[in-house]
Amino acid sequence: MRELAVPPLATVPSGGGLADVVFTNADEAPNAVSFRRKVGGAWRDVTAAQFLTEVVAVAKGLVASGIGPGNRIGILAANCYEWTLFDFAVWAAGAVSVPIYVTSSEEQIEWIMSDSGAVAVVVENAGLEKRVDAVRGKLTDLERVWRIDGGAVETLVEAGKDIADDEVAARRSAVKPDDLATLIYTSGTTGRPKGVVLTHRNLFASVGNAVEYLAPMFKGFEASTLLFLPLAHVFGRMVEVGAVMARATLGHWSDVKTLTDNLAVFRPTFILSVPYVLEKVYNGARQKAHAGGKGKIFDAAAATAIAYSEAGGRAGLGLKVKHALFDRLVYSKLRAALGGQVQYAISGGAALGTRLTHFFGGVGITVFEGYGLTESTAASFVNAPGAYRPGTVGKPLPGTAVRIGDDGEVELRGDGVFTSYWKNEAATREAIDGEGWFVTGDLGDLDADGFLRITGRKKEILVTSGGKNVAPSVIEDRISAHPLVGQALVVGDGQKYVAALITVDADYFAYWKTVAGKSEAATVADLAEDTDLLAEIQQAVDDGNLAVSKAESVRKFRLLDTEFSPENGYLTPSLKLKRHVIMKDFAKEVDALYS
Repeated sequence: MRELAVPPLATVPSGGGLADVVFTNADEAPNAVSFRRKVGGAWRDVTAAQFLTEVVAVAKGLVASGIGPGNRIGILAANCYEWTLFDFAVWAAGAVSVPIYVTSSEEQIEWIMSDSGAVAVVVENAGLEKRVDAVRGKLTDLERVWRIDGGAVETLVEAGKDIADDEVAARRSAVKPDDLATLIYTSGTTGRPKGVVLTHRNLFASVGNAVEYLAPMFKGFEASTLLFLPLAHVFGRMVEVGAVMARATLGHWSDVKTLTDNLAVFRPTFILSVPYVLEKVYNGARQKAHAGGKGKIFDAAAATAIAYSEAGGRAGLGLKVKHALFDRLVYSKLRAALGGQVQYAISGGAALGTRLTHFFGGVGITVFEGYGLTESTAASFVNAPGAYRPGTVGKPLPGTAVRIGDDGEVELRGDGVFTSYWKNEAATREAIDGEGWFVTGDLGDLDADGFLRITGRKKEILVTSGGKNVAPSVIEDRISAHPLVGQALVVGDGQKYVAALITVDADYFAYWKTVAGKSEAATVADLAEDTDLLAEIQQAVDDGNLAVSKAESVRKFRLLDTEFSPENGYLTPSLKLKRHVIMKDFAKEVDALYS
């Protein structure tokens, strides 16, 4: 059993909670631009002093509305300025925020609201309010619903106008680091979501150390980010709180279709992403280049970027010249598509792969892959300046202890790690051992320098009839990296060989049909037996098989004529495969792979 502990860079305050950061910022740097929010089609600055004024005004409205210390308040909204305003106002009032994904079904909303005992909920719009109304009769604790586009902020400000500022100060000063700050529900890949109890201490420790460890990113010159990953996810929440702690400028966005246009105007210096988004950026640029007759130039530029990054500052003269040429022709345009100022990206949720990591590195955007869970308040490992190794998820975040169990399971301990699930002692005992180690369920290798490589998910290990253990995520990530592949799900538990269900990326499929000479109207179902399409997917499978042994390689695959998404219930909101749901709904397709 290998064990490693890294001392913290940031300390947890002896008293107070996260709302204190807003007051400190306004006191020490009142004119600093804390946020830029979209108003009437334009991005407008919000200073630290202005944000404090709004936080206090909304917090007073919460107090006037009967919200008491420790009360749980649901937030059911896509990323927007008001999301963060309510988050900090709830904390300033001594209450607890409970984020809910906008993709949640009525049943999921009912479960989270009832299990948390939420007494109020903030919804974004009428559509989400309707979902709450549909289950309101079952929510015995729910007393109030505020709608953002129905004047929620103005309503609360008006309600709290007669509440003294001292009341908010008293609520805030009564908060202690070990008090509950937020309940974040797991994505529910293996059953009903569990409420993860995260305290102010957990967030101060995890986010505070991440800010210090990644100081060039969070505290660099005019650091800013446009947050487009959901704030309902712990990953997005980490960056929200981190930006406020670091006094970086934060913007909010939720519509991926218009993201590029807003990145160009907002011009962030760093972004938060998942591999899927970065793969889309790469595949979209490649597709556009090939469609415009510049495919060979792009492919040569991509190869040069990868080689340049792999050289690690030791590139020869010839490679430097090629890199400089392609920087003018290709890389500068890619950076411009992200706003022109992006220097860093944090990627988590799944493996990005060394190829794309080096590609973006060669383009001039350093991608820090990291690893963490809701239970560890997001990042527990992350690559960082001076401690960077592509293909790994980095070294332990300062303040984190890790050990690798005899079966290869990653175990964590530290102030950033949760201490319990909400009202679920059985699940807590299963997740945290007698020594306080959280057993993550993930398998990994810790190298001699302390870098972690995630090798699979313990509960997802497949065992073939020949007794071979197979970690599906390794090959799934490689197959899914192909631009034509949407998702790949590896099967084979109890079978003679490993196989896969594969979906097709709709955007790239439309492009592929034009270059392959297929009818524009043809669907995946129409081309299910098409030799050209099958050959292209086989190439993706062959590439994936290079990452594993022969016994673990995919022997057969079957194309599905639907993509997996959170909307159809096959992906979690954080884009993880819901294996049990997919296996149930596509049982016939799986059986066909072995008949």
